[in-house]
Parts: sequence; structure tokens; C-alpha cells
Amino acid sequence: MRPIIYFICLLTIFSCAEKAEKPIENTLEKAKRIHEEVITIDTHNDINIKNFTDSVNYTQRLETQVNLPKMKDGGLDVSWLIVYTGQDSLTEIGYQNAKTNAMQKFEAIHKLTETIAPNDISLALNSSDVRKIIASGKKVAMIGVENAYPMGTDLSEFKRYHDLGARYISLAHNGHSQFSDSNTGEADGIWLNNGLSELGKQAVNEMNRLGIMIDISHPSKEAIKQMLALSKAPIIASHSSARALCDHSRNLDDELLLKLKENGGVVQTVAFSSYLNTEKHNARSEYMKAIYVTVADSLGIEWYERSQFSTLSDEQKEAFMENYPKVMQIGKELAKNRPDAPEAVNVKDFVDHIDYMVKLMGIDHVGISSDFDGGGGIEGWSDASETLNVTLELVERGYTQKQIAKLWGENLLRVLDEVQEVSQELSKA
Repeated sequence: MRPIIYFICLLTIFSCAEKAEKPIENTLEKAKRIHEEVITIDTHNDINIKNFTDSVNYTQRLETQVNLPKMKDGGLDVSWLIVYTGQDSLTEIGYQNAKTNAMQKFEAIHKLTETIAPNDISLALNSSDVRKIIASGKKVAMIGVENAYPMGTDLSEFKRYHDLGARYISLAHNGHSQFSDSNTGEADGIWLNNGLSELGKQAVNEMNRLGIMIDISHPSKEAIKQMLALSKAPIIASHSSARALCDHSRNLDDELLLKLKENGGVVQTVAFSSYLNTEKHNARSEYMKAIYVTVADSLGIEWYERSQFSTLSDEQKEAFMENYPKVMQIGKELAKNRPDAPEAVNVKDFVDHIDYMVKLMGIDHVGISSDFDGGGGIEGWSDASETLNVTLELVERGYTQKQIAKLWGENLLRVLDEVQEVSQELSKA
């Protein structure tokens, strides 16, 4: 018996020693490990086609908030690159001009993944693609469409967009479209469709049929309610936050959040300053106005207030968005040395919205987005290189790795899977 007892004692000693030698993680170490192990997805990053050329592109550390070096620095696995076109007149000429713009952005994304940097980033069309690409060591691009306006009145365009890789589409942006009213109607109480037009209702059915996620971040509340009632598949808000915490028409109120939960969808909390904390945003913005104007003037750049944005030409908008990160970064650096500068909206304010929506809807219906290169970015998550800070804040608030994995990507991938399953079922009917 003695040899057996001796052997057991040795096993116990080695086991205890092994446990004793295992280091205890501090909060930052834990956040870094979790961040490395989960799939991190940002569902809304705007693009400028000027950054998708042979000489200037995302393989370089550009002034853009998103590019490959910054994604690698911040451990951001998946970037949804956005085919965005602004709202114009509901005419064939308007549709055609917008269509040209949209096709250029599709071409830019495909050029990045197929020609410029195929060894660094690949386009994913489903959750299986996402997992395979990440496992291969590459970054992932996915395509979202912000505003269906360029499609005109031809529903067959939805299939064309799907074939080009689009996996979510919003039926409106800042202005009522031929498909849907926009949230901007709250400002003047003028509506075009009283929610969805008949064409918009058909578009919901078409997206269900094709397996495209319906994005409700910009349409009006009435349009959103109609989409939720009509859709046979879960729906997403690609970049919105909680209206209960910040009363902006771009955010979703409790009624819509609960309907989205019932629908099985997900709301991707957005790191957009004015959608997170109105009081802090307004105080900081008012203070920063003069600084940004001074910086822009010193660089010889035209600078506009966001309230002027709708009056700008497409060329002026593109130039502004191209220069926006540079001016913002310089301005923020200047403000750091000014003791009178009001506090900026930060990662804590962002996660406050996540906390609120998780408590209201449950952990399975909340996700994360930035709206980088489209006006998004907050203190602590000002570009893709700072993505770890979001995970760190979640860890500090007690979220588990499983919960963080759901917030960072698993919820969104689950919805994508379900939308594509509905498409397959409808094709059999």
C-alpha cells in the first residue's frame, strides 16, 4: 500500500505546485486574453474610394480610423465596409447618379480583398466564411449598404447587391427614400410614406428571400415597426444606441428595443458621440468648434458643421470625410493641453448604453459598432487601434468571456445565420 500512497502524495504535490505556479491575471491581462480569443466585429465603417487605389490603400497606416495596420493593432477581426450614398431627388437621374457612386464603392471593396491585399483580408459572405478567414490569420471584410436609394424602383437590384456581397441593407438614410421614411422626419413632422411605401414592403420580402439582413438604423419609427411586423427573419440595427439614455431620433426607444428582442434581432450599439450623451457631446462640441476651424484653416482645408452636411455636394462630402480624421486628431491633441476643455464622450458612456440594452433586452440581442470614418469615434475608442479598450471596460464591469463574445460578434453572426436559413426555407416553398 505504501508505494501507492507515496505515488498519490507525489501527484498531489505536483498538482498543487502546478496550480501555485499558474499566474493570476490582472484585469488588463484578462481583457487582452479575452480580446484575442473572441471574434471582434464592427458592423459599420464608412469608406472613401480614394483610399482603395494602388498607391493609397488600407495596407498603409492612413489617417482613416480603419485600415489594416490599425485593425491589427487593436485586434479588430471583422470590418463591415459600407456602401453609402446620400439622399437626392426621387428621380431617375438621381437614382442613376447614386448607383454610379454605389458601384464604385463595391468595386473598391472587391479591389482591396482581391487585388490590393488578398493575403491580409478576405471578403466573407456568411458566418462560416468569417470563422475560416480568421482561422487562416487574415482580417475579414463584409459589406453593408447604407441607403437603398441607388436601387431606384427596380427590386432586381437587391439581387445584384447580394451577388456583389451585400449582407445588410438600410432602406433609408438622412431623408425619405422611395422605400421608407427616415428618422429625420421627426424634425419637421413631414412624412412621405407613413412608414414604408408599397415598394418598401416588397423590398422587405425580397431581402428575406435573398438572405440579406434588414438594417433599421436610419428609417423612421413607424417604418421600423412595419419592417418588424413584415419580416420573416430577424432584423438588425447596424449602428444605433438607446434612446432612453440619449434622446436622439437615430436611437431606438424601449418599445422598439423590446420589439427587436421579440423579433430575435440585434442592436449594434454605436460609438457616436452625439448618440451617447447629448449634454457632454454638446458642451465638448461647442468648445471644439473653434479649435477644428483653426486646425482646418492651418491645413488649408474646408471645414463644415454637421448641420451643413446635407447641403454639400458629393465631392465636398468626400473631401470633408477624407480630412475629418486628421483635423479631429490634431484638434483632440490640442485640447488635451487645455484644462478648461469639457470632458469628451468616452468608452464608459458607450458601455452605459450596452449595459442598459442588455438589462432591457438580454445579452443575446446587443452588439457593437463604431461608425468609424462616418463621424463615429469617442475618447478611448477613437479608431480601430483602440478596440481593446472596449473589451477592457466590459471586463471591468463584470461581463464574462461568453457574454463578451456575444456582444463582439456571436449575436450578429447568429442573426446572419438565421436570416440565411429563412432564405433557404423560402426558396423551398
